[in-house]
Amino acid sequence: MRAQRIIEHVVHRGVAGLVPRRSAGSRALGVAVLLVVLLVVLLASTLTLYAARARGADLPRCERFAADSVARAHAVSGSGERVVVLGDSYSAGLGLFSPASSWPSRLRGTVHVAGFSGSGFTPGASECAGVSFADRAPAALRGGADLVVVEGGLNDYDQPLPDVRAGFVRLLRELHGDRVVVVGPALAPSRAAAVPRLDTLLAGVAEAHGIRYIRMSGLDLSYLDDDLHLTPAGHRAFGDYVRDQLAATASH
Repeated sequence: MRAQRIIEHVVHRGVAGLVPRRSAGSRALGVAVLLVVLLVVLLASTLTLYAARARGADLPRCERFAADSVARAHAVSGSGERVVVLGDSYSAGLGLFSPASSWPSRLRGTVHVAGFSGSGFTPGASECAGVSFADRAPAALRGGADLVVVEGGLNDYDQPLPDVRAGFVRLLRELHGDRVVVVGPALAPSRAAAVPRLDTLLAGVAEAHGIRYIRMSGLDLSYLDDDLHLTPAGHRAFGDYVRDQLAATASH
């Protein structure tokens, strides 16, 4: 509080108001000392602020992702059968200037997107509570669906495979036998090492439950500088491939 009063005093009355009327040399020395003190105070205040932000970093991040998820959910595209996409940051459009142009916008039908950045099949995929695919499925399907497209897996890259399997099975119970297609993880450079084992597991669980699995790891996609999220061109290629695969399935 003392430091804050000094700063406020300087702002409102000037430095001269804190320095006794002495000779020019003494006043100059006093001003220099005071400026050093103020710099130290400002530096300490800045470090304190950064430390506070670091301690509470998770909460704003989760709130931001939640707000982004709501905004993306309101951006419904297309017409025809009701398609619900349940996914992660790829679906939410993280990193795009226009998140509404994320890959699900390339699909046919009336497309509703329930995307939450950082989420996955397992609760441990995200630092945010209650955002796994199974946790969010009931709200996403509240309006019903002719087709449910589940997209994800990249955020489960460091989770135990039994947990991924359990999360997938739990999700299927929440979907109550709806028509489901699962879109696997892309080969994002920053997490490419984990993709083959995730692909194998997800494809195996999908097959065991009679669900179509679309493997995305063979696509050559363009990524942002983080080597994780897709560029606008990457989203277009991703969405077009899923759309074409869905169309091929419907034609058989």
